[in-house]
Amino acid sequence: MRKIVLPAVIIISSIILIARIFYLQVIDESLKLKSENNAIKKIFDFPERGYIYDRNGKLLVANQPSYDIMVVPREIKKIDTIEFCKLLHISKADFIKKIEKAKVYSPMLPSVFLAQLNKAEYAAFQEKERKFEGFYAQKRALRDYQVKDCANIFGFITQVNDAILEKNPYYNSGDLIGKQGVEQEYEEILRGIKGVKYLLRDKHNKIIGPYKEGQFDTIAQQGKDLTLTIDHEIQKYGTELMVNKRGGIVAIEPKTGEILALVSAPTYDPAMLVGRQRSKNYTALYQDSIAKPLYDRGLQATYPPGSPFKIVTGLIGLQEQVIDEQTVVYCNHGGYFGRFIKCHCGQHTLVLNNGIYKSCNTYFETAFKRSIDKYKIPSQSIDVWSKHVKSFGLGQFLGTDMPIGAKGLVPTSKTYKRAYPNGGWRSNTIISNSIGQGEILTSPIQLANMMAVVANRGYYYTPHIVKKIKGQALDEKYTTKHYSTIDKKYFPPVIQGLADVYNVGTAYNLKVEGLEICGKTGTAENKIRVAGKTYQLKDHSIFVAFAPRENPTIAIAVFVENGYWGNRWAGPIATLMIEKYVNGKISRTDLENTMLNGSLLPEYNKIENIIYQRFPERTSEKANDSIAKREIQIGEAKKEEETN
Repeated sequence: MRKIVLPAVIIISSIILIARIFYLQVIDESLKLKSENNAIKKIFDFPERGYIYDRNGKLLVANQPSYDIMVVPREIKKIDTIEFCKLLHISKADFIKKIEKAKVYSPMLPSVFLAQLNKAEYAAFQEKERKFEGFYAQKRALRDYQVKDCANIFGFITQVNDAILEKNPYYNSGDLIGKQGVEQEYEEILRGIKGVKYLLRDKHNKIIGPYKEGQFDTIAQQGKDLTLTIDHEIQKYGTELMVNKRGGIVAIEPKTGEILALVSAPTYDPAMLVGRQRSKNYTALYQDSIAKPLYDRGLQATYPPGSPFKIVTGLIGLQEQVIDEQTVVYCNHGGYFGRFIKCHCGQHTLVLNNGIYKSCNTYFETAFKRSIDKYKIPSQSIDVWSKHVKSFGLGQFLGTDMPIGAKGLVPTSKTYKRAYPNGGWRSNTIISNSIGQGEILTSPIQLANMMAVVANRGYYYTPHIVKKIKGQALDEKYTTKHYSTIDKKYFPPVIQGLADVYNVGTAYNLKVEGLEICGKTGTAENKIRVAGKTYQLKDHSIFVAFAPRENPTIAIAVFVENGYWGNRWAGPIATLMIEKYVNGKISRTDLENTMLNGSLLPEYNKIENIIYQRFPERTSEKANDSIAKREIQIGEAKKEEETN
């Protein structure tokens, strides 16, 4: 039996192997298409990327035609390189460098020799293309931005690098890909699908017709359109208000989690990263390590939240039942918590309501201390506290549909075990957390989301920036409620206190007639450390709010770096943004004029001067000049539009 089985296995295996080889080499044509076959030329048809609209249907991003000069090194014949270089405005050294790079990629496959020619440059090349064998023009579509803001939201388009080519077989050398913003996050949806034509060549390398009568050709499929959650009117308005300032504005629709505005300042015109100057402009933006125009402060920057965090401290105190609405705390220009901690509210008898609208440090330090002292073991207390805080979306990645973000920091028992390995820490040791200082760090989008939780009386939806994808359903994670650990019944008294911030409290001068806004001013200490030395700078200005009080349609967080106190810069900006969105017009023109014309550049120049003093080799004058130019760029564009 064994004598029969073994030869049978060998014979059957041989037959299968021969049949497979015959199929692959004779019947199956796909391998011919995949190989570097000299007889077959592959031509790609690049689709237009999907268009991008705002929530109201306003077109934000379209496309414009562009042309790349492609090269196949092996097909290059004797050409007049001087004429060729003159035609494309490049040097002979550049010509040689680009050819060598193309050879490294593949001598037989096309790659980009010169990217993004405009119509005039393309027309000049097309007229003489026949003289330059091995080179041909490839049509592509570049982004055509209809607005001068939203750069941090859109991202930009760039050529794929070697790492992407190795990882993703869809792309070829010279292909374009989304980088940052929605262009990156929704790349596969926006890019569409390339079409391919296979052409047959004779022995003289001349095209003689389609391969196999075009049966393997495919048609390009245009990318799908995106509708953003952004309301461009308030996005643009926020950008104008933040000219000559640094910081972030994030506005969210509480009932959906849709991001209405995502402003980062300073910013830049997205058109700067389109065309032949893209690389040069990107390098200049990237190397600006002072103003950081490519750094999205709304998503990436983390700061101490300051007094807005007192909202969470109060809610936790209510939930843990260590305070109630009538709990009395005495503040004598401060309070004693192992040491005397000053308070700006003066000498008062405080309960929850006026504790909020007067922003009393002593009241919320007392509430925090009682929350931590409720449990015998401090490590247990801080973990209970941390769980409450994180249920507002703080101290974690929110899961937005943007490719960047910051986790922030909410301390736990592990944090303090590392800091105090021998123990000994108590509520007084970490009391600064109660008023948004200490170890806690948050981003503007987290603070806006925190206010959405309060506006909704206890829940939020994951913030997201895409409202609709043409022909496709939105991911269900953006329509799923996330509940805080605070019972719904504890929110109304806190909301009353936030309303009274405008009625009689720290934002009284920002009140808008007929519009009930619930808000909280904030100030965060601001220090920098340069070459081992700490410098005290002007505090950051913070403001959080939502409106209207009943059935709120907007929750907002504004953070202005070096902006002194909460109602000096951040408060007016938040109030104007809210009134613009809810009422569609501005009644507080006094605030508007101050914010549009105000500048914090002198404060930012102080930072540059500190750095210059410590590192004289850095050219302070040039840095200041570039920062000032970039930060007034949008303001100048706005004035030009008004003049026209």
